[in-house]
Amino acid sequence: MDINIPRDKLVVITGVSGSGKSSLAFDTIYAEGQRRYIESLSSYARQFLDQMQKPDVDIIEGLPPTI
Repeated sequence: MDINIPRDKLVVITGVSGSGKSSLAFDTIYAEGQRRYIESLSSYARQFLDQMQKPDVDIIEGLPPTI
């Protein structure tokens, strides 16, 4: 799948039940943003946090860190 999601816009993900909307939003996009946020912290701060797994994607560009 190849998608482009505009920044600074309200974006809605729709589909039938079980189609992967929540997986895309939370397990992929949000998880990668959160992982980028944790990587921006100092190594001292990161030692107290669980290691985040990288989502199973080839590339995500332009995604800011997420809290």
